[in-house]
Amino acid sequence: MRTTMALRGAVAACAGGNRNSIPFGLHLLTRSSAARGHLRSSAAASSRPQTGLRFRIRAMHESAPESATATAAPDKNVKSDSDWKIKMLYDGDCPLCMREVNMLRERNKEYGTIKFVDISSDDYSPEEHQGLEYETVMGKIHAIMSDGTVVTNVEAFRKLYEAVGLGWVYAITKYEPVATMADAVYNVWAKYRLPITGRPPLEQVLEARKKRKEEVCNDNNSCKM
Repeated sequence: MRTTMALRGAVAACAGGNRNSIPFGLHLLTRSSAARGHLRSSAAASSRPQTGLRFRIRAMHESAPESATATAAPDKNVKSDSDWKIKMLYDGDCPLCMREVNMLRERNKEYGTIKFVDISSDDYSPEEHQGLEYETVMGKIHAIMSDGTVVTNVEAFRKLYEAVGLGWVYAITKYEPVATMADAVYNVWAKYRLPITGRPPLEQVLEARKKRKEEVCNDNNSCKM
């Protein structure tokens, strides 16, 4: 800074107050010295810690993990089916059946009394469900009570509805002659369920399932048909 002032004094002395008479080299030297002084001042200013900015960055950095790791709290109103009272074996490929299954599933969130088993899944295992084969449970609805008792037809629906607080819907089917009539009507539906829902006959469904299972079976022949 002092060098720049001295040069400016020399320039003034040489020019005698006339700026146009300053030698080009001296004029350039003074401008270069001034520029270097300005750069040193700017560098010093920029090297000083920016406390406010650093504080804001640090605050953002510390608050970021909290928002990133935040997860939705589990719904305490939805009960687990680990203590199920009845197991429903349903055909997940049946569109009309799934309407009722979804309704019962929604109600079961409050009760947790029904365990739902999709028999159309390749993972369905008869050994885990009282030995009920896929073909058998495709013929009509089956449900399994927690004590191992197997119930079918309208009785299965009545037990399922009772498990989620809707027992009144099928209550009348406990009594004759309504019970016999209700089963007769259901048996007609079960017999024609596949064509009514636009699906091929049961024989073709079984053959397609067999081929699919053969494609995914592993070498140790652990597939379950």
